[in-house]
Amino acid sequence: MNTSESARLFAEAQQVIPGGVNSPVRAFRGVGGTPRFIASGSGAWMTDVDGNRYLDYVLSWGPLALGHAHPAVVAALTEALQRGTSYGAPTKLESDLAERIIATMPAVEMVRFVNSGTEATMSALRLARAATGRDKIVKFSGCYHGHADMLLVQAGSGVATLGLPDSPGVPASATSNTLTAEYNDLTAVETLFAHYPDQIAAVIVEPIAANMGFVMPAPGFLQGIQELCQNRGALFILDEVMTGFRVAPGGAQGDWGLDPDITCLGKVIGGGLPVGAYGGKREIMRQVAPAGPMYQAGTLSGNPLAMTAGLATLNAWFESGVFEAVAEQTARLATGIQASADTAGIPLQSGHAGTMFGFYFLNEPEVAITDYATARQHADTQRYADFFHTMLDQGVYFAPSQFEAAFMSSAHTDADITDTIDKAAAVMGEMAAETAGG
Repeated sequence: MNTSESARLFAEAQQVIPGGVNSPVRAFRGVGGTPRFIASGSGAWMTDVDGNRYLDYVLSWGPLALGHAHPAVVAALTEALQRGTSYGAPTKLESDLAERIIATMPAVEMVRFVNSGTEATMSALRLARAATGRDKIVKFSGCYHGHADMLLVQAGSGVATLGLPDSPGVPASATSNTLTAEYNDLTAVETLFAHYPDQIAAVIVEPIAANMGFVMPAPGFLQGIQELCQNRGALFILDEVMTGFRVAPGGAQGDWGLDPDITCLGKVIGGGLPVGAYGGKREIMRQVAPAGPMYQAGTLSGNPLAMTAGLATLNAWFESGVFEAVAEQTARLATGIQASADTAGIPLQSGHAGTMFGFYFLNEPEVAITDYATARQHADTQRYADFFHTMLDQGVYFAPSQFEAAFMSSAHTDADITDTIDKAAAVMGEMAAETAGG
């Protein structure tokens, strides 16, 4: 596969953009090699600057539920562009999209739009502190909630240890009120509440840990967090930036019977344009300025183009049978990849929920990845890199990192899924033969 133009553009980009990319995972550091510079996307496919075509399971990291350049989204945006790109004043589109979200997510009664998932989570945590009058927050190792200073932490020497900065440029004071626990460890959360009674403002968690790969919550884990928060006067924040409208039409909260105080959203609600949102109980959201004293603002928040793309995407996504068909394709692909690995004797852990999926190559059989610690211990990143590049050379684009989730769109066909499974089976077979041959 010729990638000379991508290589040339990447070399040029590194002279003017740090690392040559505007978000780290795009640089292929997790798998090695040259990142592909994309020229266009259509349906389930992307085409790079060298003319290579890829069946895309990254989908801009989730928002392209309908695939690239869906006609309904393109038409809506084309019409919206004729009316202007931004006003810095309210539009009906904002209320329309808010009403659409509120109608489908049971725990959301009011919504505030922002420009990214990072803005959504940092604003939600500020709101939780304002609502409770408390300072400390709890997050889980390996769960990513954006790059706000207070969230870039690593676990200390014990579950009750204050978070330490995980990036240069983050002062210790910024993370001094951030507590960490391992995902799926409810006992650790109980311990934190015991150590810091009446001090924890909120617990924030991804329903599915999709930024350490793909880790499902243990039975009762999320419900246990919710109950602890309710009993201890803290707020339960569900970060559905990735799972919102992906796990189920009403998000993970609707499918799993959760009742978060605040929900963070992004990805699909912008249909491929920059957007984020946080929403929740009316009495909590009324504390946000100008209705209340908690300040948060954004010049481009509720941008008419993002609102237009989000409405067009959700309207098509909620058409009868669309989500269910995509979820069925997702299950078929995930189980097909797992079956291919099992047949070849390659240790693999896969998972899927709604229209999201993911898989880990394991460094030994009979182990399970349940949190960030076990992901670091048992994920075979080299084998994933080998699989990634072989599939990429055959025109299948998975995430360029073992620790990222994957997505399906309504544009993927039965033939696409069959072809992907067949190629994965062939690659797994080659891997097994190489292992057997020493």
